[in-house]
Amino acid sequence: MNDVILESTLTCPQCGHSKIENMPTDACQWFYECEQCHAVFKPKPGDCCVFCSYGTVPCPPIQARGKGGCCGSSAV
Repeated sequence: MNDVILESTLTCPQCGHSKIENMPTDACQWFYECEQCHAVFKPKPGDCCVFCSYGTVPCPPIQARGKGGCCGSSAV
């Protein structure tokens, strides 16, 4: 079994600014504000959190349990 990675680099879909962030292990992060342009973005349809949509590494529950394993997700 692989170790769960707890850091991901988020990239803003508006301005392209990137920042390394620590991912929560006990909750989904549905919103994120870019520190450069202040755009607030949310997950793409079918993703459970901003890390799964805009990060270099998916969130810890997805890493551990696979797609649909996060926050009771029933993504289509």
